[in-house]
Amino acid sequence: MTNVFELPLRVYIEDTDAGGIVFHAKYLHYMERARTEWVRSCGVGLRAGLVENISYVVSQMNIRYARPARLDDQLLVTSEPVGYGRAWMDLRQEVLMAEDRQLLCAADVRVACVALDTGRPRRFPESMQHMLKKHIQIEQ
Repeated sequence: MTNVFELPLRVYIEDTDAGGIVFHAKYLHYMERARTEWVRSCGVGLRAGLVENISYVVSQMNIRYARPARLDDQLLVTSEPVGYGRAWMDLRQEVLMAEDRQLLCAADVRVACVALDTGRPRRFPESMQHMLKKHIQIEQ
């Protein structure tokens, strides 16, 4: 069983177009925040990784927009880890209306661990490996 992390957010005017509808790229910002907060909630510090020449980058994303969010909507953004390897993790993410959990946007995201100085793939640090093993119950 995997854990689904939820981050509550509100739509601000800076997130919207002239019609008060959330601009499509803002969903990527929401998902980035939810992934970061999920990692933080698991006790893994991302700032420490920078000192160790570690960065995390989105290497692949498949996204589907279902319905628009609008100015002042309250949202839930989920992050659910679903798989991992030595230098990557896959997450399923959704943006939902907080009130009724209606799906607005869904994405499958692959995040790669890379060396900050070269951008080349590198193995997850031990703290991240431990966290992934704990939160993703799949056969490796």
